[in-house]
Amino acid sequence: PLPQIELFKQGFNQKLQEGQKKLHQMWLDWSRKYSKESGDESSVEPEELEYLALLVARNISQQLQITCCKIVSAIQGLPSSLQEKVNQSLSTAEELHTAFLAANSFQDLSTSVLTQSQRKLAVIQKYMEELLDYLKNNIPLSWLVGPFCPREEGE
Repeated sequence: PLPQIELFKQGFNQKLQEGQKKLHQMWLDWSRKYSKESGDESSVEPEELEYLALLVARNISQQLQITCCKIVSAIQGLPSSLQEKVNQSLSTAEELHTAFLAANSFQDLSTSVLTQSQRKLAVIQKYMEELLDYLKNNIPLSWLVGPFCPREEGE
């Protein structure tokens, strides 16, 4: 069971690294395209950088939302305190994604969204670490042997 948790953690870290590589590649592709069009990278307009930063924020917040949603559905049966924390993480991820999706520029984002985003993400990370710590020490029986379902008569 403990090796399975470590495997999950490694998979999670790998997905995170893949996401970072994808974002880096998006930045490189955009930079190359712009360089070819303008011939001078030093003349990048602030609006274009702002647009790219918003695009990256949208993509990251969407991936975070998807991941939290999958975790919420996978932890049924765990203590309600953990389920509540993961549900809070999902709500926070949804709020961030909605805010970044609606914005056309950073001026469209409220000051609180910009200043609190880092704190909110740190709370999500803390909750996920608590979940992993719990799973290391308390693997649910249903995860080891599968869900138990009553059989219908005649099967």
